[in-house]
Amino acid sequence: MSERPRGMSQTRLVFERLRSAIVEGRLLPGSKLNIVSLADELAVSAGAVREGLAMLEAEALVVSEPARGYRVSPVSALDLRDLVEARIQIEKLCLAEAIRHGDLAWEGRIVSALYRLNRVAERDAEFPQQLNAEWAANHGEFHRALVSGCPNQWLLKMHQMLYQQSERYRYLSAPLAAAERDVKAEHQAIVDAVLKRDIEAAQALLAQHLDHTAQLLLSSPRLNRAPETQAGSLAA
Repeated sequence: MSERPRGMSQTRLVFERLRSAIVEGRLLPGSKLNIVSLADELAVSAGAVREGLAMLEAEALVVSEPARGYRVSPVSALDLRDLVEARIQIEKLCLAEAIRHGDLAWEGRIVSALYRLNRVAERDAEFPQQLNAEWAANHGEFHRALVSGCPNQWLLKMHQMLYQQSERYRYLSAPLAAAERDVKAEHQAIVDAVLKRDIEAAQALLAQHLDHTAQLLLSSPRLNRAPETQAGSLAA
């Protein structure tokens, strides 16, 4: 049973809880989403679950099939390649606009976000095969800070949607080793180019950073595994 924060609607609760569970891999790709079971687990109405699932479908996190109900959206190597290609193009556009229009406050957000990110370990200390949730949150804030100077809100919305989809793959592939990679140095190089207002260098470094991550994730055996057949659970 889930306790609903004051002022949050049942539909919003369903949306937030399921989105987190899907992105963090607690609800596996292809898992069935049983409306009655989810309503009972979250202590909400079946109607709220349906509305929440419709919102998640709009974000491409769940899919619906006639007479078969809802499932968590599948993942695949082809989908990841397309996703990363789209993310690189959108994030490069956002970054270029941010460099052109960003002010000192924008620069400060970037430096602050990078500092917070570097203060936290990427892996969970007790479970090194899992991502550290605080690092993941800080990493998201860092990438948002980089593009936050972009004045085009549609580009920023697209950026956020693509980042969220990318995080699904990051969590699913967390057990992959990446000891040879210096992520901190990659982030620092991007920031250095951004603060110099060097659009071409910043875009190239960002594209390399995202592509490097994609190549690691593409080696995950989960990407081409058959879809899960069991019903999903928020506590999985």
